[in-house]
Amino acid sequence: MVNVLGVGGVFFRAKDPVGLADWYQTYLGIAPAPTTSEMAPWVTETGVTVFSPFDAKTEYFPKDKAFMINFRIADLDAACAELLAAGITCGEVVEMDGVGRFVRIHDPEGNPIELWEPTAPA
Repeated sequence: MVNVLGVGGVFFRAKDPVGLADWYQTYLGIAPAPTTSEMAPWVTETGVTVFSPFDAKTEYFPKDKAFMINFRIADLDAACAELLAAGITCGEVVEMDGVGRFVRIHDPEGNPIELWEPTAPA
């Protein structure tokens, strides 16, 4: 079974992403997604979680979905092999330098799920 290690991020549409991120930071202590190397991410007890309201017109995930869950995992290749063996389609693996590797899957209702294997710390 795929062993999800935690939430790697929560991504959702917002009419005012900047204002909403500010509200969450002000009232709940959740830092917005870093946009520079000087900004610190929101850190939970289980690891880094990115909190990033997306513009309502984003094309990063389907327009008919209000959210996408991102789960951190340890071994993306093993997870994809296991999911494929179970009949679950994995999208193209995307690598972001210094961030890690990602793949998109969908739940039975078509909700997008992103699996993330973070880059190992230096």
